[in-house]
Amino acid sequence: MLEVGQTAPSFCAQNQDDIEICSRDLAGKWIVLYFYPKDLTPGCTTQACDFTIQEAEFDDLDAIILGVSPDDTEKHRKFIEKKDLTITLLSDTNKQMCEDYGVWQLKKFMGKEYMGVVRTTFIINPEGKITAIWDKVNVRKKKTVKGEKIEILHVNEVKEKLQELQA
Repeated sequence: MLEVGQTAPSFCAQNQDDIEICSRDLAGKWIVLYFYPKDLTPGCTTQACDFTIQEAEFDDLDAIILGVSPDDTEKHRKFIEKKDLTITLLSDTNKQMCEDYGVWQLKKFMGKEYMGVVRTTFIINPEGKITAIWDKVNVRKKKTVKGEKIEILHVNEVKEKLQELQA
């Protein structure tokens, strides 16, 4: 597994418009790189919508948001159109990025084991170093604070950490 402080693995992948996006072309920018299992599933939709809603705030922090899944570019286009997403989605059909970032792992669901993407988010600084990692992400956590149930959005945790790193 990758660790904070390491150089982020380089990548090149097709976005939803079949345009190749490479990490070398993003040098000098903050990157929020999040891996998710599958387009148009409940948790993945919530996460993509949350990042889309707050995309302008990430723009203000000079950060680009990139979602990555093994889905192909056509499926990404359908996901974007159906959910009015504005963020960039990268297609990793050969799972090279998933493997390079250590998110392609053995998972268990209803007693069955299979290989899949573990929902993980990385912040990469303008020098290409990993500055934050969240693994096994829960996009919306319920927490009780002073007897009151509140919802914590993963996107807010990422934005707050980005602000802290840039301070």
